[in-house]
This record gives sequence, C-alpha cells and structure tokens, in this order.
Amino acid sequence: MPDQTRNEQETDSFKPYKGRFQSYPELPEKGRGKEDILNELSLMAEEENAKWTTGKVSGTFYHAGDAHREYLNKTFSLFSHVNTLQFDLCPSMFKMESEIISMTAKMLNCDAVKAHNPADEVCGTMTSGGSESIMMAIKTYRDWAKAEKGIDAPEIIMPNTAHPAFDKSGTYFGINMVHIPVSEPDFRVDPEAVSAKINKNTIALVGSAGNYPYGLIDPIDALSDIALHHKIGLHVDGCLGGFILPWFEKLGRNIPTFDFRLPGVTSISADTHKYGFALKGTSVVLYRNNDLRRHQYFSVPDWPGGMYASPTGAGSRSGGLTAATWASMLYLGKEGYLETARALMGVADAMIKGVESIPELLLIGDPTFVVTFRSEEVDVFHVNDFMKTRGWRFNCLQLPPAMHFCVTMPQTFVPGIADEWTKDLREGVAYARTKAGTVADTTAIYGVAGSLEGNQAVTEMVYGVFDHLFSV
Repeated sequence: MPDQTRNEQETDSFKPYKGRFQSYPELPEKGRGKEDILNELSLMAEEENAKWTTGKVSGTFYHAGDAHREYLNKTFSLFSHVNTLQFDLCPSMFKMESEIISMTAKMLNCDAVKAHNPADEVCGTMTSGGSESIMMAIKTYRDWAKAEKGIDAPEIIMPNTAHPAFDKSGTYFGINMVHIPVSEPDFRVDPEAVSAKINKNTIALVGSAGNYPYGLIDPIDALSDIALHHKIGLHVDGCLGGFILPWFEKLGRNIPTFDFRLPGVTSISADTHKYGFALKGTSVVLYRNNDLRRHQYFSVPDWPGGMYASPTGAGSRSGGLTAATWASMLYLGKEGYLETARALMGVADAMIKGVESIPELLLIGDPTFVVTFRSEEVDVFHVNDFMKTRGWRFNCLQLPPAMHFCVTMPQTFVPGIADEWTKDLREGVAYARTKAGTVADTTAIYGVAGSLEGNQAVTEMVYGVFDHLFSV
C-alpha cells in the first residue's frame, strides 16, 4: 500500500514508485497478505502497460496479444518449478527444447547444409536470450580455433552496427573484436573492408540479419564466400530478424539470403522471445554441425559434488519458459507466423510511406520491419522531443544522428496507427524547424557522444544510473 511516511513531494524519474509504495531494504518482520501484494503489483502493471498498449512504443513488447500471453502464462505455470538441468526427472524439457531447436533450424533452411557437405546436420541449444546465444557462439569459435588451429590470440571481425553483445563476449572471453564501420549510402558492412582485416588470428566473421540500429541485413552471401575461402566461422545474428524475415520472404518480400542456404554460414542466433512470440528469456543458437556445437559445452568431470556439465552458459533455468516457447510455436504454426508477418508488414509499409511523404526525412537503407530515418535539414532529436509529447517512444541512434521505430504486434492492434504516426511526424518536423540552433532534450546524452572523451563520459553516467537503480 502507499507509504504515507515518505515525503510525498519526493520525485525520481528512475524510481517513480519511491514514496508511493513501501520500500523494503530488508525482509519485513511479518509477511504481507497475498491479496495486498497482488493489488500493488496489479497497479504497477496497469500503469506500465498503459504506456505501450497505445502502439506508440518501438520494439520492446513482442507478444501476439493478451489472449496469447494468457495462454503462455498458463503453460508456464505447469512447469514454473522445473529446472531444465534435471532432465532425468523432467524428460519433457529436452523433448520440448530439442523440438524448438529443430523447428527453428527448419525455418532457417537447415536442410540446405547437406548440399555442401552431406555429413553436416544443423543442431543447437536454447539459451536465456540473444546475448547468451551470441556469447555462446563466440565462446565456441574461440575454443574451436584453439583446438583446431592452435590460435591463442583470437580475433573476430564484426560490423560496428552488430549488437554490443559481441563486444561483451570479446571482453568476457579474451577475444579481440575488430570493428568495421558502415557508411552511407548502404549502412551495411563492406565485404572488401572485412577481407582487408583478416589475418592469421582471425577465427570468425559476424553479420546481422537485421542489425539493431537500422534493421538492415548485411551482405551475408559475400561474407559466406570470404569465410569459406579463409576456412573461418561466420555467425549470423538473427536475434532480431530470425523469426520474422523468413516469413516476410514467404510473403514475397525480397529478403537477401542470410541463413543455412549459404555454405559459409556456420552459426545463427534467433530469439524466440521476439518474433517467435514466446515469453521473455528464451533464444536459440544453431550450428552447422555437432563438431562445432561440442565446443560450446562445459564440464568439470572431477568435482567432489559429482560430475558437472552444462550445455550453455546458464545453470538452472525455469522449465516454464521452455514450455511456453514450445507452446507458442506449436499454437501459431506456419500459418500463424505468416499471418502475423502479414500484419506487421502492412503496418511497417504504411509507416515507411509516411516517412517518404515528409521531404525533410531520409530513410536509411531498404526497411522491412524496422523503420529508420535521419535528416539533413532538421535535428531529428528535436523531432523526438516533440514525438514524446504525443506518447511515442523511438530508439534514438548516433553516428549519424537518427531514429528508428521497430514494428511489433501492438502496432497491428491499433487501427489508424500509421496515419497518426505520419501526422505526428510531420508536426514534429515543423516543430524541429522552430528549434533550429538550440539543443534538443534528447541530445543530453547523444550530444556528447561520438568522441572518445564524450563516450567515456556517457559510460560513466550510465554506470551511475545502474548504481542508482540497484539502490533501494
């Protein structure tokens, strides 16, 4: 219940519940009633849901409607107490996980690998999300290169638009991540620039399908040829697009090939908890063959507590997430994924046309489900300031300044959302013109980014925010 002992005037944009609800720096002497707790949580959920059910929030909420979410919550509850590590007690876990992996592999054309090498057979594991899928792939290439090539100072070449989870992996696993900048007009990685950086320590390449800033698909076909020529790995990050781009292609959209149809693609990550419409906390990482996947596994055979082995970076995982993912994929099936893709494509295309109708805005690349734009005439961050007053939440980009909006199912539930987007964007551009020469509120962070000193200042500020968020 609301905490009347706190200063009611106390405000904190990062902690809006501070002063409204009791804080708990330690366990209460006596437990609260269940209904009291549920009422408080329901109020928080209701207020937070109101922010994105308008359809004005980019990405973030990848679910296929309230009925679908309720169905997944029921399936989760049946196995919420289960630990997926205990496969002897709960054999359902590996039945479901193996089928999730297989269904994902089929969607990404796993059968095509045999045309290049009949001995190959795509396999993989489930993980807790895209970051872990990426980290497992990078760890796998490090260990593979050490075992097969004796490389002790591994390097991986990646576009600077690839997800920061690759840099995190490099930091955690002692791998030098070599960045290749992307530039106008393509904003995709240049294969020739990638080739120029390959040396004796290069163990793998990275390409995105699509990348987070722009939603664009790197030239994976060219990267595949390079990887084959140098006998190195190629990881395709399909965490964002892996569960939507195949269905766009089936609907007739010209999607560049990025999956196992390309002989140089040795691994792919794809998030079931995004356009797979599962609950948050699941992803799949796939490998071209089991010899490669073996390098992901970990074991301590002589531990006093018994032999320890785990297939992924996580230890215990809730079986509820596995069950809900399996249930989501089976319920939707190919027909369901095609229908959701058709709905998403309709909204995204209408939003793209809206941007094209505003002369001051320039689309970046050939958008599919992520609509990204910049401007040479107005400060797009002023546009963002205005759009926030209309309830929109964009993702702001830097180098160059731009904004993107990732279309998810909530947009498809709001009639006329694309028309409202276009109207508000046009007014936002007009507002930005009136603010020429002034600093936008949005650039409070991005305004100092783009230089080593500026980015370091931003890092220190963000770390300070983390410190604050973890305080009571």
